[in-house]
Amino acid sequence: MELIFTKGAGKYDRMHVVNGDIVETIDCPKQRIIPHEMVHYAVERTLEKRGFLGRVRDGEPAGFRMVPEAESDGVERLVEVFQGDAWSGGDSSPEDMLDLYRVTCAARECPALPVGIDDLVSVRDTIRELDKQWQALAIGESMSLRL
Repeated sequence: MELIFTKGAGKYDRMHVVNGDIVETIDCPKQRIIPHEMVHYAVERTLEKRGFLGRVRDGEPAGFRMVPEAESDGVERLVEVFQGDAWSGGDSSPEDMLDLYRVTCAARECPALPVGIDDLVSVRDTIRELDKQWQALAIGESMSLRL
């Protein structure tokens, strides 16, 4: 599956999902950091876990409303932790992020993924590389990722 992220001029960036013969487009609200779905890519690809993008790759439509599923719920909570970290400067300690992830999962009654400090550091490195590429794009330019 190919994900094509295009930097928009207004309030939205855009993601095109090319999955075989199916092409879908999702508007991604700008959030100063990389798009939410790109954070999903970093988590899912780095940790080899099935979240939103994995579910789309496996046949669910990109615009679907996620029905609870243990692994994808755990991925979504981890994506939220990484987004929060990025919004606040990206310098939270991995230990604090892991604690927040566990608290968030407990509050949402969702099983936490079996992740550790090294996993969080690897995902953060991926996010930083994606962010560097994303920030270098001009309005209207795109970057392509494969999942």
